Amino acid sequence: MWAIILAVGIAMSGAFVYMGIKKFAEKDRCVTVKGLSEREVLANMATWPMTVSVEGNDLISLFEEADRKKDIVIKFLKDNHFTDKEIAVSSIDTNDRWSYDYEEARKKHKDRYRVDLRITVTTRQVDRLIETLGKQIDLLKHGIDISTDDWQVEYEYVDLSSLKPEMVEEATKNARKVAEKFAEDADCELGSIFNATQGQFTIEDVYRRPQYKNIRVVTTVAYYLK
Repeated sequence: MWAIILAVGIAMSGAFVYMGIKKFAEKDRCVTVKGLSEREVLANMATWPMTVSVEGNDLISLFEEADRKKDIVIKFLKDNHFTDKEIAVSSIDTNDRWSYDYEEARKKHKDRYRVDLRITVTTRQVDRLIETLGKQIDLLKHGIDISTDDWQVEYEYVDLSSLKPEMVEEATKNARKVAEKFAEDADCELGSIFNATQGQFTIEDVYRRPQYKNIRVVTTVAYYLK
């Protein structure tokens, strides 16, 4: 009786050892691949800073002139369909250029004061903003030079969460295609996933087109090979 029990025990032990070795061997046979998902998208948030500047020696007149030009700029923006919520006006910044090194400053600057008034547009109407940038000549006709180009506007993509599921799925599928090709070339079968890592999402400007963003994610997946 004891001999039978001992024989069964040895047989079962051998089976467990075999299964352990097989599992270890399968784990040792694996391939790690990367899958990329990439999108080029138009920014969906833009911040357009502009400065209205006037110079002279009579502060009261300068404040009045700055206020007049501010009204012209705001009308220009509203005529291009920007709302009050999208337009912010900062307080006036006054610079007395004769306050230091008086004699030298007077020689260098005929006008003692410079008054700056900053107006900022923050909007999701990115197409509208890009179109409006090309209409700045309308302000020049009123003697207002805000001299803004694409590089002074901050463009952002703020809805990344809506793209994440689709892009992760695509990156994982691309990783599997690479793994399947590897398994085919190695004359074996692709098994299940034993490890996967989602990389960080990155958002970068498209070269020479800052209003467009390149979004990418790389997923790293390890598969068993059979």
